[in-house]
Amino acid sequence: METSDKLIITPKTKILELIESYPPLEEILIEYAPAFKKLKNPVLRKTVGRIATIQQAAAIGNVKVEDLINRLRQEVGQDLFTDGKEHNYVTKRPDWYVAEKVKTVFDIREMLERGERPVDQAITDLQKLKKDEIYKLVAPFLPAPLIDKASSLNIDHWVDKTGDEEFIIYFIRS
Repeated sequence: METSDKLIITPKTKILELIESYPPLEEILIEYAPAFKKLKNPVLRKTVGRIATIQQAAAIGNVKVEDLINRLRQEVGQDLFTDGKEHNYVTKRPDWYVAEKVKTVFDIREMLERGERPVDQAITDLQKLKKDEIYKLVAPFLPAPLIDKASSLNIDHWVDKTGDEEFIIYFIRS
């Protein structure tokens, strides 16, 4: 595969850019981390693929970002990547979690099915979050871009994976 005018694969590369630039890499993503099968869904491809980065996709697939990037780079003849940084999402129940503090529940699955972008609604909700209130988000995958954005707003999270295609993420203002 010729790479001179093509996208250089980095942790910040968007998934949609990656698979548009290198269509065969979609199958490599799926082979490397079966959670990426969801990219076959045109709605998720347009919504999640447009905003999710390879670094976030690695977190979703529970694989090391450096390993994933190097596998993809190997396929297209790019040099190996050596300075990857992992995201550490909180998966252990934190002391701040108290069920009675959950004030808002947002299940993004229906919006995704309609082809809508729930991240905008979730960010709006999170920006209105008051101290000591917990925001509960239900998703069919780990919404790494949303968690990263919430972290940049000084909002803590806890990821509770309740099934293969169900993640509950709790947010609280820190």
